[in-house]
Amino acid sequence: MTEERDRVRLLVNGSDYGGWKAVSISAGIDRQARDFTLVVTDRWPGSDVPRRIAPGDACKVYIGSDLVLTGYVDGTPITYDATSVTVGVKGRSRTADLVDCSAINAPGQWKGRKIEQIAADMAAPYGVPVIAVVDTGAPIADHQLQPGESVFESIDRLLKLRALLSTDDAQGRLVLTRAGSAKATTALVVGENVLSGSADLDFRDRFSEYVVKGQRQGSESDAKATLIDFSGNSKPAAATSQVQARQADSGIKRKRVLVIVADGQPDGVSARDRARFEAAHRAGKSYQASYTVQGWRQASGALWEPNQIVHVRDPILGFSLDMLVAEVTYGLSESGTTTTLTVAPMAAYELLPESPDAKKKGGSGAKPGETVVEFK
Repeated sequence: MTEERDRVRLLVNGSDYGGWKAVSISAGIDRQARDFTLVVTDRWPGSDVPRRIAPGDACKVYIGSDLVLTGYVDGTPITYDATSVTVGVKGRSRTADLVDCSAINAPGQWKGRKIEQIAADMAAPYGVPVIAVVDTGAPIADHQLQPGESVFESIDRLLKLRALLSTDDAQGRLVLTRAGSAKATTALVVGENVLSGSADLDFRDRFSEYVVKGQRQGSESDAKATLIDFSGNSKPAAATSQVQARQADSGIKRKRVLVIVADGQPDGVSARDRARFEAAHRAGKSYQASYTVQGWRQASGALWEPNQIVHVRDPILGFSLDMLVAEVTYGLSESGTTTTLTVAPMAAYELLPESPDAKKKGGSGAKPGETVVEFK
């Protein structure tokens, strides 16, 4: 029987529901909204409360005393046969509304505002708080809503300017952050605590060169255009700033170029950072792996959490390094409780395109002032 500290509870309309037959709760730094699916019988064991959960109900999900999700019920699917009725409850974090719903601010333009201020304005109509747990950089010169875009699509354009990440937390808030907020206390070791593992090792989303281009309106303080290469060197150009940055990935041997047109009015630094982040993120993601372990908690008793740094020892894939937990899924089935952790090299989510096995060089194929990153 599941220990009390791992008992999953769903709180809806003042009632506490348990007795789950199956559980899946997922959260991750690539996800804007964590989600859950819970399967129960028609009546919850130990309770005389009939099924009164309805789509749209506000809810909270706990594992023991740990709050893991604050959001809304999306659906209550039912399956049945001649001998049994099974009721499911599924839902997502409050931040799901930012993914699903359109940005409706009027007039829909911000000048000289910080990213978290703009994001908070766009999220406010949907009652979702926004917090920044890192410095998001200087104010954005100009940001305008595009017709029909969702709140998250608009926020995402801002995040790409500064190589920031956004996700949600257990309270249902939108969190602006960067990679590696905490250290896991338990390592993932194949042959010890890892039940199973897998990796696609797929390079199709990687390119040999990333070129970020953009335009910036000239001003007295920025009277001349600035062409910035990866080293940060600049030179005068036209009256309207033509910003361009390049980043190479020598792990891709044939010529594959991706040109990215930056939104808004990027400066040279943000264009450079975007190029570096694209190269690092895509290269790191190509080495993403998944591991399943028994239970939901680490040796310390704390739940496994996304955005933790965990040491991975996997002789099959050749890993012996710290990696970032990108996604966590808590599962309950006939096999008991398990956690599936999706991990990737830190470089996949850091600004600097480096990993413990990366080499910086300015050799063959590198333009003057560029840094070529080779992922082993």
